[in-house]
Formats: sequence, structure tokens, C-alpha cells
Amino acid sequence: MMARIRLYLVIFILGIITFVLIPVQWIVVKFNLAFAGKIPMLWHKIATKLVGVRIRVTGNIPEKRPMMIVSNHISWMDIPVLGSIMELSFIAKSEVNEMSGANLLSRLQRTIYVVRDEKRKAGEQAQNITQRMLDGDAVVLFGEGTTHDGNRIGQFKSALLGAAQFAVKDDAVESVLIQPVSIVYTKLHGMPMGRYTRAKAAWYGDMTIGPHALNIMLQGAWDVEVIFGDPIVFDENSNRRHVTKEIQSQVRYNFLNTLHVRTNEIVKAD
Repeated sequence: MMARIRLYLVIFILGIITFVLIPVQWIVVKFNLAFAGKIPMLWHKIATKLVGVRIRVTGNIPEKRPMMIVSNHISWMDIPVLGSIMELSFIAKSEVNEMSGANLLSRLQRTIYVVRDEKRKAGEQAQNITQRMLDGDAVVLFGEGTTHDGNRIGQFKSALLGAAQFAVKDDAVESVLIQPVSIVYTKLHGMPMGRYTRAKAAWYGDMTIGPHALNIMLQGAWDVEVIFGDPIVFDENSNRRHVTKEIQSQVRYNFLNTLHVRTNEIVKAD
């Protein structure tokens, strides 16, 4: 009973905050004001606190621009988790723009939509992402191009680094900083999560977002670790496929290492 009361309270408070911030952010985006990234970051901070998501950041957050963050992808929760840490612009599949409710919030976040199955649009999309990076935005893409169950890292797609390659080959910049990031959901209600409970945080397959979001808020008290790996400089001499393998290697290592540490905690607790 108390959990449901808390759920209704979270929805009510978050609804009011969203209702207040939406018109403010709309004006900021409409007139392209300099602090367009600050209001979404504030919203993500409030949302994660209200839902009960505790975030631990490991590694250094680089300040150099242009920068592209490449991360694994587990859940829709990855977006508020990352968005609460720093000002970001996300790259998302065009289908997100068709999701009721999520499309408005993602547009106000200044999300960059891509159509991944249409190669003829690849150049235009890469140019749009490049321009956003040149404007000073830290751009986030999820390397797997889809979500997984929170227990593994999928194959990263080298095509997603096309914007970085476009930027340096077009002489727009000498290099782009690629920042590998690993996201790991580690605890629920303070207890280390095993293979089954980690999957509860994940949103994948044919899951609908509404019931999953309600369950996440109903559970509350999630711990997630965000690990910033070693930055990679992408320049005119870089090979896109080689860099993709290096990013995936870092993300997988930090992901599995964190799972290993948390699994040992479970063994010790037993």
C-alpha cells in the first residue's frame, strides 16, 4: 500500500515539474538560447531522485569538445541517468519521435533522430550530428543500436561513428573525442542484483514502456554505476571499425568488471 502511495506521489510531483518546465524549455529551444541543455539536466536530476535512482560515477568526465559519448544500452532509464550527470544531446531512432509523450520530451531535449535503415540519408544525418557537436554539444549514441537485458554487451555498430568521421574528413575539426561509457544496474533496495533482478531494470524486446516505467517507479531504490573509460581521439588517420572495436572492448571490460565486483559482494553476503 505504501509503495503505491509513493508511486502516485512521484507521478504527481514529476507531472507538476514537467508541466512547469515544458513551456520554459520550449521558449529556450525556440530562440536557441545558450542554456538549452541546463533545463533537461535539471529535469533528469529531479526525476532520478524522485524515482529513487542512485547514481555512482567512476572515471573522469572530459570537458574537451567536440565530443561523442558511446555507451551500452539497457533501458529507457539510461537517458535520465546520463542526462542527470551532464548536459547532453541524444541520438535516437526515428521511432522514438512517434511515441506518445516521449516524443515531446525527447524533442525538448533536442534529440537528434536518425533513420538507420535508409542509407541514402546517412550523409545528411551525419552532417546534422556533426553540426551539433561543432556547436559544443556532447552527443550520446548507444553503440548497440538497441537495448539488452542488462547482463551482457551487444555488438557495437561502426556505422554510428559516421558523424565523427564526417567531421574530420570535411576538415571541420582536427579530431573528435570519443568517450566510452558503461552503464551497469547494480543494486535494488540496497542489495546487489543478480542475473534475474538486473533484467527487471532492462527495457528490451517487445516490452511496452508504460507498464515498465510504472514498475520501475513502484520498485524505487535502484543503484546504477556509470563508468567513464579512457577517451579515444578520432582524427583523419583513425579507422572507424578499429575505433568501434576499441570502444566496445572498453565498455565490455568496465561492464563485466563491475558485474564481477558486485557478484563477489553477493557471495560474501551469503
